[in-house]
Amino acid sequence: MALKEYKFGTAFTGVIGRTFDVSSPAWPEPVRAKEGAPNVIFIVQDDTGFGQMGCYGSPIATPNIDSLAKNGLLFNNMHTTALCSPTRSCVLTGRNHHSNAMSCITEGSTGFPGGNGNIPFENGMLSEMLLQKGYNTFALGKWHLTPADQMSAAGPYDRWPLGRGFERFYGFLGGDTHQYYPELVYDNHGVEPEKNPEEGYHLTEDLVDRAISFIADSKQVAPEKPFFMYFCPGAAHAPHHVPKEWADKYKGQFDDGWDAYREKVFKRQKELGVIPKDAELSRHLSLADPLARSDLAAHDRIDDLIERLIDQGLDGDGRRQRHRQPRGQLLTVEWVSYWSSLGKG
Repeated sequence: MALKEYKFGTAFTGVIGRTFDVSSPAWPEPVRAKEGAPNVIFIVQDDTGFGQMGCYGSPIATPNIDSLAKNGLLFNNMHTTALCSPTRSCVLTGRNHHSNAMSCITEGSTGFPGGNGNIPFENGMLSEMLLQKGYNTFALGKWHLTPADQMSAAGPYDRWPLGRGFERFYGFLGGDTHQYYPELVYDNHGVEPEKNPEEGYHLTEDLVDRAISFIADSKQVAPEKPFFMYFCPGAAHAPHHVPKEWADKYKGQFDDGWDAYREKVFKRQKELGVIPKDAELSRHLSLADPLARSDLAAHDRIDDLIERLIDQGLDGDGRRQRHRQPRGQLLTVEWVSYWSSLGKG
C-alpha cells in the first residue's frame, strides 16, 4: 500500500477522526530526484596540463580517460584561473573567482573585497543545488576552499565540505598533503590512514576505495537515488610521491627534455584534431638559456614523477569507473586544471 504524501509546508491531507478507525495518515513528501536523473562523477585532476592525457596527445597511458573521451565529448577551449582555490570555487559555483572572494589560494587571502578567501554563502555550490534536488553528495580528496584560519578542530565548520552541501567527505582541507602520511579529514573530524606505506598505503588508492564505499553505502539502500561525486586526487600536485611499481613505467622516456615533449605532443594534437592544422607552437624560455639549463636535470626527474603520478591517479579513476552501479546513468566529467607544479613555483 502506497503512503499518502503531501507537499512539505502545505496543509495535512490525511484525516484526523475521533478514533483511529476513522482516521487516515499522510506524510510530508520527501525530496526526490526526478526519474532518470543521472549519477554524476566530477573529477578534478590537479596541476595537469593540456597535453598530459592520452586523448590530448600525451604519451602517458590514460586508457580509462581516453575511453570516456571516445564515447563522450572532448573539449579544447576552456578557462581556468591557473591556481587551485580560485579554479575550484569557479567550478563549484559557476561564478567568477573574484565574486567568490577567491582571487588567490586560501593561504594567500587578503583583507580586501574579492580576495578575503571567504566564499559568500549566497554563491551556491553545485553540491547544495543537487542536494535540494534529491541527490546524495560526496566529496573526496583535495578541498582547498576553507580559509586557513578556519581549518582547525575549533572550526567554524560552515565552510568545510559538509557545510557547503556535501553529505560525506574524505580527504584533506589544504592545498596539498603527504601521499603516504596524509592529514586526513573524515566528514568533520581528523582521522589517521588505516594502514601505513609498508602495508601498501597510498592516498590515491585510499580515495578510490572510499569513493567506492560511499557509492555502495547509498546504492544498497536506495538504488534509484542518484549521486553527485566531486573527486579530487592529490595527483599531480606536489609532493610527487609515486609508488615504486608505478615509478619504473616511464623511466628515461622524458630524458630528451621539455622542448622535445612539447613538439611531440603538439604534433600528435594536430593529428588527433584537438588543435587546428595551422596552429603554431607558442614561444617560451629556451633551454639554451643558462637559467633554464641550470635545473634541467631536476626538472626532467620531476617530469618523470608527474607523468607517473597522473598515470596512477587515472588508473585509480578507472577502477572507480569499472565499479559502476547497475542502476541509473552515469555522467563523468574530467576537468584538467591549472598547469604543472613546475610552472606554479
